[in-house]
Amino acid sequence: MRCDRCGAEQPRYRSCGDRHCPQCQGRAREAWCERQRADQLPVPYFHLVFTLPHRLDAWVQSHPEVIYRALFRSTWATLDAFARNPKPLGGQLGLTGVLHTWGQNLRRHVHLYCLVPGGALSKERTRVPVKGSYLFPVKALSRRFRGQMVSRLRRAIQANEFAGIDPGEVSRIRDALMAEEWVVYAKPCLQYTESVIGYLARYTHRIAISNARILGLYDDQVSLSDRDYRDGQHKTLTLDAPEFIRRFLLHVLPKWLMRVRHYGCWPIPVGCSAWPISARSWPRPSPSPRPSKTTSPSRAGPVRCAGVSACARCAGFRRVARLSAAHPIADEPPTPRLLSLPTE
Repeated sequence: MRCDRCGAEQPRYRSCGDRHCPQCQGRAREAWCERQRADQLPVPYFHLVFTLPHRLDAWVQSHPEVIYRALFRSTWATLDAFARNPKPLGGQLGLTGVLHTWGQNLRRHVHLYCLVPGGALSKERTRVPVKGSYLFPVKALSRRFRGQMVSRLRRAIQANEFAGIDPGEVSRIRDALMAEEWVVYAKPCLQYTESVIGYLARYTHRIAISNARILGLYDDQVSLSDRDYRDGQHKTLTLDAPEFIRRFLLHVLPKWLMRVRHYGCWPIPVGCSAWPISARSWPRPSPSPRPSKTTSPSRAGPVRCAGVSACARCAGFRRVARLSAAHPIADEPPTPRLLSLPTE
């Protein structure tokens, strides 16, 4: 594509349709956001993150299905136990969880993003609201989550689901996990729930890295932008091509695994009568208007008009041609140079 304002060119490759592709899931991501906003309730929401220690990285590599299943179930069991306590809420909570497995440098960093509405559904089918901007104590959540996770790992070990791992290493890792503090993050999003839904959507239909972060490919090395969270600065990270590919493949999930899961009483499923009539009659937030084809973008970045996107350099419009698979392409791009991987 070529910008009709500044002449900048940007390649757009044919869609592969894979859920791990950085550019093929834009429409699916927008549809997911619209569904979540349609079920959004006019209550405070909370953004929580449950992080696994790096001691489990080797087990994630060899048995991802066991670890990811335990992560989802342990997170929900932790929040559900706190919500059913009569003192804070005394009811059933709702949860949307999105699995995230990478950091800016593409190394493995497994954590679960959670969006929780500020309220619970009591046994009498009445809504129990959260008091103020406080959900649950973070330190107590961390310790409960650690206990739930280690307990599920112990049961998985007894069921021989960690085949191939030395029993002595299993005992050592398990004891080390109970000896350290686990990281749980919680923050209220009182006024910007819709933006948090958009934030979660960044990780529902892609993985690891977007095309915009790849700065160049020279001499079998890949340069990419990397934000250092220690000082907040954007830096350039250069990796050998085999190492870049290895880090990217760390985040390819098993085919059966669902990255997004819902628990409890939210979102409200179609035909569900669990929520009281008063909850269903709450006013829904009006959806954000879609920009028309004649609307100029207010900032650089993609716009949602069909067939047109904004130039990353000058925010002008790029014209997009839709070509069928059998349509001849006038200007074929040069054949990319293949990267040679080391052989054993």
